[in-house]
Amino acid sequence: MAEAVYLMCAATSVACAVLLWRGYAASKARMLFWGSLCFLGLTVNNVLLFVDLVLVPNVDLTLLRGAVALVAIATLLFGLVWDSK
Repeated sequence: MAEAVYLMCAATSVACAVLLWRGYAASKARMLFWGSLCFLGLTVNNVLLFVDLVLVPNVDLTLLRGAVALVAIATLLFGLVWDSK
């Protein structure tokens, strides 16, 4: 059951990234760009969670998952600071 939740979280992150990217392509609002990059990173994080806990449970990918999540959130934070007026 947990495996399905991990995959649904990854699918939701992909959907958010795609919708934000489409919004950016239509309106050129920079915050949509930064948001889509953040959700792309969170998608990678969710996929790594699935790989870590389901596919290779004997390998610890906690540090890699944390680093990817940090970069994803830092990307959004950078966009917030860079594009603030």
